[in-house]
Amino acid sequence: MSETELKRTPFYELHLSLKAKMIPFAGFEMPVQYPTGITKEHEIVRTSVGVFDVSHMGEFEFSGPDRNAFVNRITCNDVGALRDGQAQYSAILSDQGTFVDDCIVYRFDDRVMMVVNAANIEKDWEFITRRKAGNVRIKNISDEVALLAVQGPASESLLQPLTKIDLSKLHYYHFEVGSVAGVECFVARTGYTGEDGFELFFRPAHAEVMWHALVGPGRAAPVGLGARDSLRLEMGYPLYGSDIDETINPYEAGLGWIVKLDKGVPFVGRAALERIKEKGPARRLVGFRCLEKGVIPRHGYDVYLNGYKVDIVRSGGFSPTLKEAIGTTYLPIHSVAPGTKFVIDCRGKKVEAEVVKLPFYTGGSVKRAKKPA
Repeated sequence: MSETELKRTPFYELHLSLKAKMIPFAGFEMPVQYPTGITKEHEIVRTSVGVFDVSHMGEFEFSGPDRNAFVNRITCNDVGALRDGQAQYSAILSDQGTFVDDCIVYRFDDRVMMVVNAANIEKDWEFITRRKAGNVRIKNISDEVALLAVQGPASESLLQPLTKIDLSKLHYYHFEVGSVAGVECFVARTGYTGEDGFELFFRPAHAEVMWHALVGPGRAAPVGLGARDSLRLEMGYPLYGSDIDETINPYEAGLGWIVKLDKGVPFVGRAALERIKEKGPARRLVGFRCLEKGVIPRHGYDVYLNGYKVDIVRSGGFSPTLKEAIGTTYLPIHSVAPGTKFVIDCRGKKVEAEVVKLPFYTGGSVKRAKKPA
């Protein structure tokens, strides 16, 4: 895709005014970092509060009497377990039980909304609409939604003066409809960083008002996709296209907890997952750290165990918090214990790595956010 064909979010001009470095990402022109730099932006989110433009994500809306039942048939988690105002991490799976995409499902009293990865919007939309059944209306509202992620231990104190929603009572993976800085939106206590935080969904026309209410001196710092990636990697959160894809099933990815085989609905991929669960996965996603300084494992580097190539580095980079090179890969199920040694071919240089327990970073404020009763 050429640069002229790239989409832009409602915050594009604001990013330019802050001298953000813009890159092509999932069909959009997105800020990878600001002049502060990725490491500093990462640190700000871990210690204070940062704001990410994630308006490139896709949103689908489901309405009609059969909306919950339909979404339950095309995702592997259980929409029926949600109350109005709750969200859940889930996935759209193929008939083989592998990832078409991972997603978050939000249950309202009159509709369901699904947030999907930007690079998969068209693919997911085709997959879902092809399976449409029952009395349900489906709408792709991706272009009608602006989305900011406010992340960090100081996120609640930043947002609370701007809204009448009592954020102290908004549990993790819950949301509430209201207004922030006078802008109608819904506020979800979710995120992708390992820190306490909120995601704000609202109309693109209000982008500038919302941005200036949140970002600036004495408020939050703008943060780009570079720090978003290093933050999620420290938490071991999967990235579609790297850690999970259409060759990988949830049990291999350590995401068996989102598969509800007993939810009473024959969902796409269920039969394959029942067979996989009974037999057990042959491989498993693991976290690792490099045992040699100065080498950064990158996505696509070959991984060897006992002299045989077994996979590639799925996600990899330098951890600004832990000050070491970390990453993820798939290893045979008999070799996934912490401490297991293997070798990564880093551009011709053989580097030893060892399996470590996920998540890499355990000090995030997200664990202090209030959980559902």
